[in-house]
Amino acid sequence: MRHVHNLTEVQLDASSIVTIGNFDGVHRGHQDLIIKQVRQARAQRERSVVLTFFPHPARVIKKTRGRFYLTTPEDRAALLGGLGVDLVITQPFDEALRHTRAAVFIDGLVQHLHMRSLWVGADFALGYKREGDVPFLTRLGEERGFTVRVIEMLNAEDDDQKISSSSIREALRWGAVEQAARDLGRWYKVEGPVAEGMRRGRTVGFPTANVQVWGEQVLPARGVYAGWAWIGGERHPAVTNIGVRPTFDDDGTPTVEVHLLDFDGDLYGQQLVFEFVTRLRGEHRFEFVDSLAAQIEQDIERARMYLKMVK
Repeated sequence: MRHVHNLTEVQLDASSIVTIGNFDGVHRGHQDLIIKQVRQARAQRERSVVLTFFPHPARVIKKTRGRFYLTTPEDRAALLGGLGVDLVITQPFDEALRHTRAAVFIDGLVQHLHMRSLWVGADFALGYKREGDVPFLTRLGEERGFTVRVIEMLNAEDDDQKISSSSIREALRWGAVEQAARDLGRWYKVEGPVAEGMRRGRTVGFPTANVQVWGEQVLPARGVYAGWAWIGGERHPAVTNIGVRPTFDDDGTPTVEVHLLDFDGDLYGQQLVFEFVTRLRGEHRFEFVDSLAAQIEQDIERARMYLKMVK
């Protein structure tokens, strides 16, 4: 898989099937679409291309702030590549692109990608004031020599609602990491380097790794979670706390503190990935440090038992 950061960096020498979208999280609905696209492209000896955007258009148009993304652009590209996509384009989205006319943008796809087919959802639209909807694109395709295929998105398992990145974000904000995992088709994860923390975990007998997660990625609701920690390609059962450490009256900045079960080693400077399996409890303030230590022991035992069942 090739990953580029602008359409202008590409000049394909073969025709392609292209799909366009944000694909944040690359959830099961996205996966279903992409697998079909890749299968069709291979059958026709064409390239499979996904064009996505960063920042998300909502960041530019609606000026959204705070933690928003389910995946980094690099993780998103890697997940798409894992589905067999030949080329991922992470196109910068800015005011200039926002005001680009749909026909102009599509002409760029035809020129750089030899686009022969464009796969989109029924409510898809691009270009200035979303003028490039499906009927517009279909008419344009007849002129420019490409077809438009409308793809029905996959429903969630337990209802008739479409799987969406926004619903997964909402589930995470409530701490419903198991629901998020069902829609993603994998455990939700965060990652980052392990940095020097306040060493508060050591004072209660449970050292933790302070993981510096990308500041724009969604964190699940404050609380304690059981999951898997990955270090150097090795998986370890672990417990993580997301919160502001109220027992110690910290400054209110949320942190991700991971305690690896049955692990003894120096983690500073290493890259740590944490996969959320289940929420054990919400965040609480304890009057005494001894009470906190007793609760952590209970959390660890619950996590150990739960993780044994989901190996």
